[in-house]
Amino acid sequence: MNPPARTAKQRKQDTIARLENDADTWVSTADSTGGTPYLVPLSYLWDGTTLLMATPAKAPTGRNLRSSGTVRLGIGPTRDVVVIDGTVETLEADALADGVGDAFATRTGFDPRELTAHYQYFRVTPRRVQAWREADEIAGRDLMRGGAWLVAD
Repeated sequence: MNPPARTAKQRKQDTIARLENDADTWVSTADSTGGTPYLVPLSYLWDGTTLLMATPAKAPTGRNLRSSGTVRLGIGPTRDVVVIDGTVETLEADALADGVGDAFATRTGFDPRELTAHYQYFRVTPRRVQAWREADEIAGRDLMRGGAWLVAD
């Protein structure tokens, strides 16, 4: 038997805890010419407002993030998922604020600044956040729309 549906407030708290404690996300992008979908796992750093990821500039994900400026992220298992639609800002390593590159490396376990391939960082600002476990939470799955939380703390 499944546990009862969580309140919206509890789902928001669980979502923030997942953002703070998980380190990986599925990143879904599409190319701008034919809409070919591309899905890869990437590690991220959550700063309380945005997610920071890094990938090779020449990789399909890097190209897609730069060209579209949008992304969909999936965090957690399928029966406790957080889906984030966001806008993307592309950053070079030297554009990161002091300490952010080090924090990213510590959190994710790798430092793109030390690699020979040209990596770019991508800052994702959530615009829509959804979270649900089972069918009984689908009706209230939207926790953020237009970049604003719908549920008070």
